[in-house]
Amino acid sequence: MKSTLKLLTLIFVLVAFSCGGGEEKKEPEKKVKLQKQTTEKPTEAKKATTKASETIDLTNKGVGPISSLDLPAEIDQTMATHGKEVYDKMCTACHRIGKKFIGPPPNNILERRTPEWVMNMMLDPEGMVKNDPLAKELLIEFNGSPMANQNLTEEEARAVLEYFRTLN
Repeated sequence: MKSTLKLLTLIFVLVAFSCGGGEEKKEPEKKVKLQKQTTEKPTEAKKATTKASETIDLTNKGVGPISSLDLPAEIDQTMATHGKEVYDKMCTACHRIGKKFIGPPPNNILERRTPEWVMNMMLDPEGMVKNDPLAKELLIEFNGSPMANQNLTEEEARAVLEYFRTLN
């Protein structure tokens, strides 16, 4: 009877160790695989491109009526004042200086875009979104909110551009 009891205890201990040991070996392998997957995802996220609003493109003139524009070194304060009035009346519903709102902030825009691109976007936002890759990316970044065509004249758009130069 003692030998049977010892034999059953030995079998029970062997079964317990053999079952428990196999499970322990499988868990660390899963953890290692999960860690590898976790570390690979941030690497892919780092490869993501810069936001359209932060992209610097000083060669693209956009698509629209303005193909060439030379800005004088000195800001025309009278024109900038008129541009601020137009901006305050027509643009502040979607644009805020210094922060993203419905649309991108206008300050420092000429460090990221050409003057022609900015004016073409003001004068023909529909045509720009249809034909300009950067304008298409901006539309996506800003949740499909297209820039409203305010039907600005070239003079008004140029005045707004001059105002933007004061924001740098």
